[in-house]
Amino acid sequence: MTQTLPTPRGTLTPNRSLADLTWLRVGGPADWLFQPADEDDLAAFLAALPSDVAVFPMGVGSNLIVRDGGLRGVVIRLGRGFNGIEIDQSRVTAGAAALDAHVARRAAEAGLDLTFLRTIPGSIGGAVRMNAGCYGSYVADVLEEVRVVLRDGQVVDLPASALGLRYRKSDLPESAVVVRATFRAGRGDPAALQQRMEEQIAKRDASQPVKDRSAGSTFRNPVGHSSTGRADDSHALKAWKVIDDAGMRGATLGGAQMSPMHSNFLINAGGATAADLENLGEAVRKKVFQTSGITLEWEIMRIGEP
Repeated sequence: MTQTLPTPRGTLTPNRSLADLTWLRVGGPADWLFQPADEDDLAAFLAALPSDVAVFPMGVGSNLIVRDGGLRGVVIRLGRGFNGIEIDQSRVTAGAAALDAHVARRAAEAGLDLTFLRTIPGSIGGAVRMNAGCYGSYVADVLEEVRVVLRDGQVVDLPASALGLRYRKSDLPESAVVVRATFRAGRGDPAALQQRMEEQIAKRDASQPVKDRSAGSTFRNPVGHSSTGRADDSHALKAWKVIDDAGMRGATLGGAQMSPMHSNFLINAGGATAADLENLGEAVRKKVFQTSGITLEWEIMRIGEP
């Protein structure tokens, strides 16, 4: 495989463990981890990469379980060359590696309202792919355009309308790498926007296990969401509620646990394997179906081999 991979300007590391790159701190190695120097480096690498080599774009690992057998192919992780933030009067353009929280803070300082991003873990690339949202606001509400590098190395700018954004999903090609996104944000008083973010953080910290090793919400809320991705919070059925009703709050398997603080958070309570985490999640799904007839869908992405 070393003979078939192109030589980039960025860093290409063989047999690289992914466990320390995910919030859950589990998982085996990738055949290769590629950290491109810039957009041109990424495009040239993908254009020259043999078409039979799988590619997986990875953000900061905040919504991800890498299975214990690792990943066959090339994992692409964007770094400093992709975390810039540019702001004009009504738009914010952020690199895919920019953290959601940092983008929210920078926008608020400029009097632009992207406050809903403040408590979303992860980076902008993942937020676009998953149409991230909270407090009734979603990426779909504010996204104008996204730049991606396709698997064949083409660099294309896509309008938000082409992405099929809906609840926790998009139609981005699986191996396409988001490199930047442009948002149109409403204006607001910087001090008021800062105050709103502080209130959101306090609310989150009071109800979610932010000090534990988790990957955010484990399962999607089962009903009450429109095709546009906006949730009707007054009528939506909550995943945590059906998990509680199934008696699975605090359930454990090996080193994995459904958080006693918030039952839709799967946590590594100490020494968990990826199999512990995924198997506990599947046990929760089975028990919820048995007790309520509801099939929970994973929100955490699971990749790789057992």
